[in-house]
Amino acid sequence: MSLQLGDTAPDFTLDSTEGPIRFHDYAGDRWVVFFSHPKDFTPVCTTELGAFAGRKAEFDARKTRLLGLSVDSVADHQGWAKDVADVGGTALNYPLLADPELEVAKLYGMFHPKADPKVTVRSVFIIDPNRKVRLILTYPPSAGRNVDEVLRVLDSLQLTDGRKLTTPVDWQPGDDVIIAPSVSDDDAKKLYPGGWRTLKSYLRLVPAPLA
Repeated sequence: MSLQLGDTAPDFTLDSTEGPIRFHDYAGDRWVVFFSHPKDFTPVCTTELGAFAGRKAEFDARKTRLLGLSVDSVADHQGWAKDVADVGGTALNYPLLADPELEVAKLYGMFHPKADPKVTVRSVFIIDPNRKVRLILTYPPSAGRNVDEVLRVLDSLQLTDGRKLTTPVDWQPGDDVIIAPSVSDDDAKKLYPGGWRTLKSYLRLVPAPLA
């Protein structure tokens, strides 16, 4: 069975471009964005790896580690990294796991044989410091991911984590957030003495907390 939101992300050990990695040790006390690539030396994947590398500092600022996976060998990954740097303008600066036996791809539900019997789909997992899966996105092999969207959802998760808040459609950092329907008006008055903007009885907007 594939992973679901709220599940504990399974631990594993695989070789990578930065040596053997045990996932839970690599994650440490950080958030992790873990994403799979169908195959080395493929055009869409090359652009994606470069885009994540070029924006790694933005993930670092959010105390988030990047971790990639592809079905080919470390030797292939290392050769491919040269193309990634050439096309994307930034050297590969996070580990790329080698999963030739599809061990982790199947463990995480990254392998969809009806889509393609030989390669993984483009999966993205956001995993929190408690090892819980907080986001799952699955793209077909033909469609590249959007780094802005991954960062946007990461910001939403980190902002609302442990708070009774949610974020509305197209939310961006700095926009108002929603008071969860489970919070009564009486309790909301204690949490938000400055008040809120009511669109519907169940839709109450407040400025996003600063931290």
